[in-house]
Amino acid sequence: MAAVSTAVPLPVTTGFEPRPRRGGRVVGTARVVIFVLFAAYYLMPVVAAFEFTVRGTTGYNLSSWAYILSQPDLTATLGLSLKIAVGTIAISLLMMVPTVVWVHLRAPRLRRVIEAVSVLPLVIPAVVLVVGVLSAFQGLPNVIKGTPVILSLEYVILAMPYTYRVLDSGVGAIDLKTLVEAARGLGASWLEVLLRVIVPNLRSSILFSAFLTLALVLGEFTMASLMLFNTFPVWIVQVGQSQAQGAVAVSIFSLVFAWFLLFAFSLLGARRRGSRRRRSA
Repeated sequence: MAAVSTAVPLPVTTGFEPRPRRGGRVVGTARVVIFVLFAAYYLMPVVAAFEFTVRGTTGYNLSSWAYILSQPDLTATLGLSLKIAVGTIAISLLMMVPTVVWVHLRAPRLRRVIEAVSVLPLVIPAVVLVVGVLSAFQGLPNVIKGTPVILSLEYVILAMPYTYRVLDSGVGAIDLKTLVEAARGLGASWLEVLLRVIVPNLRSSILFSAFLTLALVLGEFTMASLMLFNTFPVWIVQVGQSQAQGAVAVSIFSLVFAWFLLFAFSLLGARRRGSRRRRSA
């Protein structure tokens, strides 16, 4: 018998094969260029400031950094500012998260009014805010008025524009009514809905608002100076009056510290989202 062979058809070429598009490469290159430009724009002042701190009469040295680290008030003022920041963040979130959720659920027509009220601290001078808070809390005991608690209350008002905007954007990005109705239909109380349903969906917004509040507390000078509290920004100004390089070194330290906390907050949020996805899978 003759061997039967099957012929494999060869691919037909027309000479008009589509070429790979270069749009993706162009977009990727443009993103890298834009990122490099923005990084250079933000990092060049920091690099120049660091060069100023290590510049000496005979060359470069770390005497200004050694001077700052040897100051006993560094840890005390930084610790005080961090305590005030923690109190401010706690009070702000306890007030603003239920308020934003309530406005979106029950009173959406009041959003414009609350937005207008929330930006008032940006246009009111710090001196007026200090006097107003002291007058409003005049009847409080001296345990509160003479402690950093009163400064935390001041910073709650000062951070309200940023806290409200971030939380309002976070609540607007989720299907709040569906989540609340589903949780209430399953028998959850309002407190359980807030803590176990809404807050996990607002974790990124809460972390970002906390970082903004922390950055505000670490950089605010006027209110703390008027209230006669020796916070970290006030100490930086005092150091700058005697040694300019030391003040710049402390400012760079504060900036790097804020960046580190932002990275820690971002990493914490990413880990929690990853663990939640693994549990759901």
